[in-house]
Amino acid sequence: MHIYEPILPFRHIHISAGLVWRILLLIALLLAVPFLASCRHHDQQIVAASGAALTLSSESLRDGAVPKEFTCDGEDKSPALTWTHPPESAKSLALTVTDPDAPDGTFTHWVLYNLPSNINGLPEGVPKQGQLAHGGRQGKSDFGQVGYGGPCPPAGKPHRYVFTLYALDNEIDVDAGAPRDHVEAAMRGHIVAQGELTARYGR
Repeated sequence: MHIYEPILPFRHIHISAGLVWRILLLIALLLAVPFLASCRHHDQQIVAASGAALTLSSESLRDGAVPKEFTCDGEDKSPALTWTHPPESAKSLALTVTDPDAPDGTFTHWVLYNLPSNINGLPEGVPKQGQLAHGGRQGKSDFGQVGYGGPCPPAGKPHRYVFTLYALDNEIDVDAGAPRDHVEAAMRGHIVAQGELTARYGR
């Protein structure tokens, strides 16, 4: 009989171990949720805290396409843009233009910030300089130059060019010529409304 005596305690331990594994798995899943939520790619869209929306439009971008004159194959000038009035709480505006279809990840084509909140658009051909006449500033594109750099995709499927306008509750303390990630970091927590416009260009 002695040979069977260890079986009952061992079976009890086996049942307890199964329960322990379930508990440990549940704890691991609970710990993983906030970690996975924090592991967002830098280029994920910044969302306005209030959920307010701006309507961004352009007479230059016809039928959802970027005409050649606004690309590196043409005059490489910025298109005209217009937008609806931001909320009363807005103190400045910022604009980014990105290509999420670029081969090496999202490519930055234009960064503007500290635009006056009382303007409702930009003309064609904004000068490629850090400080603008109305007080706004321009950052550096991924071409390594200040100001607008038009679409210049490789041959193949057309790329999307996403124009995103932000209304902020303050002016951001970022020098002219800054890259997009510096500007977006300064904007976080200050966005009161935003709008988006997408156009395509291919070769």
